[in-house]
Amino acid sequence: MSDTLSAPAGATRRPPTAAGSAARRSPARFVKPLLLVAALLLLLVLPLYVEEFWLRTGFAVAGAIVGAIGLNLLVGTTGQLSLAHAFFLAVGAVSYTFVSGESGGLGTRAALRGLELPPIVGMVVGVLLAGLAGLLFSPIAARLRGIYLGVASLGLVFIGVHVLNTWTPVTGGFNGRSVPEFSLFGFSFGNDDPQLFVLGVPFREAERLWYLGIVLALAAYLFARNLLRSRPGRALQTLRDSEVAASVMGVNVQAYKARVFLVSSMYAGLSGVMYGLSIGSIAPESFGLTVSILYLAMIVLGGLGSVAGAALGAAFVTALPLVFQQFADVLPLVSAPGEGGIAAGVAARYLFGLAIILVVLFEPGGIAGFANRFRRRGARPGRGSPGAAGGPGATAPTATDPSDPPAQGSSSR
Repeated sequence: MSDTLSAPAGATRRPPTAAGSAARRSPARFVKPLLLVAALLLLLVLPLYVEEFWLRTGFAVAGAIVGAIGLNLLVGTTGQLSLAHAFFLAVGAVSYTFVSGESGGLGTRAALRGLELPPIVGMVVGVLLAGLAGLLFSPIAARLRGIYLGVASLGLVFIGVHVLNTWTPVTGGFNGRSVPEFSLFGFSFGNDDPQLFVLGVPFREAERLWYLGIVLALAAYLFARNLLRSRPGRALQTLRDSEVAASVMGVNVQAYKARVFLVSSMYAGLSGVMYGLSIGSIAPESFGLTVSILYLAMIVLGGLGSVAGAALGAAFVTALPLVFQQFADVLPLVSAPGEGGIAAGVAARYLFGLAIILVVLFEPGGIAGFANRFRRRGARPGRGSPGAAGGPGATAPTATDPSDPPAQGSSSR
């Protein structure tokens, strides 16, 4: 009798092929991490070479990225339409300004009140109060869906604008109030004290805020990615597809709706703080319905349900008007305010509208959808890759990255 066991009938034993081992050791899997590291290094050295305008634009983009990721968790991942994002931004910005701002002033600002606490405390309080506001609204959101939820959330924006205009000691009223500079453990991000030089380049407010924006945006991005890869993140995606199916699978629908409103509002609160630091002041007109619509445009253009897409959409929508304004003298049909032609902000909105129409018609998945389409095209069988279907070393298809699911309404799951 042979000492070896025979294989079951109909089964064949295949030794590991060289192609299969090469597929597992393929250097292609290192390309994405290397590109991300290169992009991060580029962002870190940019303040040494670019002008102040680009640094301030970058910080504004970072603040918008935080807010867009938060809204995308609510609308793109969970499927809850909300037009109240501007309200939660206002809560974060006003809370930070009041907690860390000074009391008094000249003329009509003599009645202003402020707690004069450290800015980091004001930032934390702003984020927490914005989250609390979202949590208080969540019972209403749990009982509504679709356009009804959107209309209900719209009421928060009107309430917020009214409060900003009338609560003068806290908000400054119609004229608004200045936002205190941010500092951390005695290091100021808003002035030259202490003076800082890197390779002979002075690091003033714009350079310091640039790095603060990178840290906050990267932290928000990583938290959202990890959240969607976790069990609660998969429950949120199930909610988007079918609340009945989610309930049958044991998901507490109302509890998860409340939690995602809490997280999304906290993201918006942090974004509001960064917005205030970016422009140096807050005013009621800065938190109107237009802001909520712009954030919806960000996540639609980037791709509903995609964290990376939300970041790209926020960069596009936020930076485009500023770039148009900066180069209004050389762009055709675009002019500076008061000089005739199309104003930079108006031209940017025309472009937003056209981009949204094209996305809805040709790629509902947005920018992330285009990226996924090219990725699938590159992975088609017969292109000579070691893992092509039917070839040596072929592997079973893997699930789509849970942090970048298909857009709502897409046929691919």
